Amino acid sequence: MKITTDWKLDIKSREVEDKVKKANQLAMRDTVVDIVNDAVKNAKAVGFWLTGNNARSIMYEVGPGGEVAKNEGEGAVYSTSGYGGYGETGLVSKNYPPRPYMKPALDKNFTKEKFAEKVKGHLGA
Repeated sequence: MKITTDWKLDIKSREVEDKVKKANQLAMRDTVVDIVNDAVKNAKAVGFWLTGNNARSIMYEVGPGGEVAKNEGEGAVYSTSGYGGYGETGLVSKNYPPRPYMKPALDKNFTKEKFAEKVKGHLGA
């Protein structure tokens, strides 16, 4: 799952723009860390596989420069287990129902309002 923010400033100050850019990046980092923490808890709570491998494989990146979150303003949360998506969406052919763990974590932690508050917090506003 990739999260992208888009912001525009109508300010002619490079210093202010740099501060907002940094606050946005820090807010994205905080957001994806919160999503990861809840996704790990959710994966364990829904009984998604017995070994806990999927919960341990949940990773994140904040752009720019990651493998998944390549651009500025992007964050990514993903499972490297190889089967995390099957747990989230289920397998119709195997009669395995969905056991969402990522989407509830995203819905809880990433809203426009929550993200704006995190940016404001990093700006000291």
